[in-house]
Amino acid sequence: MADIDLVIGGAAGRMGSRIIALHGETPGLRVAAALEAPGHRALGRDAGEAAGGAKLGVPVTADAGAAITRDRVLVEFSVPEASLEHLRLVARAGGRAVIGTTGFSGAHREEIAALARQAAILVAPSMSVAVTLAFTLLKTMAKVLGDDYDVEITETHHRYKKDAPSGTAVHMAEIVARALGRDLKQVGVYGRQGLPGERTGKEIGVMSLRSGDVVGEHTVSFGTLGERLELTHKAHSRDMFARGALRAVRWIPGRSPGLYSMHDVLGIA
Repeated sequence: MADIDLVIGGAAGRMGSRIIALHGETPGLRVAAALEAPGHRALGRDAGEAAGGAKLGVPVTADAGAAITRDRVLVEFSVPEASLEHLRLVARAGGRAVIGTTGFSGAHREEIAALARQAAILVAPSMSVAVTLAFTLLKTMAKVLGDDYDVEITETHHRYKKDAPSGTAVHMAEIVARALGRDLKQVGVYGRQGLPGERTGKEIGVMSLRSGDVVGEHTVSFGTLGERLELTHKAHSRDMFARGALRAVRWIPGRSPGLYSMHDVLGIA
């Protein structure tokens, strides 16, 4: 396979810096451009040094129009507005993108699906291989356990995370709701306080905790009278997400325009 040139969006962020630091583990990957928001303090710095590693000879820039080209792969974990702006450039160029940004609205998702008709775009609420497998397991668990089991989802992240619930928790809730034939917009409960009354049989609870430097923890609990079954994933390092994203980068070249997920990368339903 030919070498792949990367454009790292959010290059000075927590995930962008880890992707830069780890890309050398995979032969054939090269950081060709590094992007940050206008006015960011990292602008002008060497991307490798900004990530805490060796100098790469690639300055951090805010010029996405010059950085994003047909022959490069955009890899981005940032904020929805910036990612969407960059995806428009990817689509215009007919390029490719691997996006781990979370917090997209329904309108954002619709636009991304439209842009994917012009470019190969992979969007995943989690780039973790283990979390992607958990998504598949949850579908089976929900179908087998059915309506007799209450579903509660809890997620914990570091104090700096901007969106809540996490994209992973929302996706888990969506998977369970579809498997049970429910509309998450109607049955999703995102907090309880006071006297909300007895829990309904159809609701799916999603609770968010923010604490210290927790990388990410998710638990889906299926409970009924007499027993409870839980599926838990704990991330001990951001490196697992970065390595998953780099795995997706190796997969996406040559793909036709379309909207892809980590399930496609791993070849699982």
